[in-house]
Amino acid sequence: MNSTQLLTVSEVASRSGFAASALRYYEREGLIRASRTSGGQRRFERGVLRRLAFIRAARNVGLSLEEIRAELAELPDLRTPTRADWGRISRDWRQRLNEQIEALQALRDGLQSCIGCGCLSLRSCAMSNPGDVMAAGGAGAAYLPSLLRRAPDGGDE
Repeated sequence: MNSTQLLTVSEVASRSGFAASALRYYEREGLIRASRTSGGQRRFERGVLRRLAFIRAARNVGLSLEEIRAELAELPDLRTPTRADWGRISRDWRQRLNEQIEALQALRDGLQSCIGCGCLSLRSCAMSNPGDVMAAGGAGAAYLPSLLRRAPDGGDE
């Protein structure tokens, strides 16, 4: 490939909105690929900008890096998604978004009687946990819908 068509880390960071550290992380994770100059500097093909836009969209939908990796693994040789790929992927994401919307609506509807935990409504509070009985269910906010309790993974900007 012609070297004038390759982008530096700072150019990709500037154009994609991702921090350089995120670009290095995504490269380590195999989500994007860079070549190296004779001096060891990273150079990216322009198509990486589309892959990064895909990663940003996937993260905004709530997909984990593992889920993004699985989607991108369906594409041969680290290429960017085509229109057909996008159609298949977006159908999967539509279901994911519907589940998230339902979980958020359940959370919203449950908060109507909540006053933000001063807590002046312990008798009727759905999130009250007398005697820490929820500890038996493990760590985290057990009353939240499971989709909203996923642990975020690191590596993003």
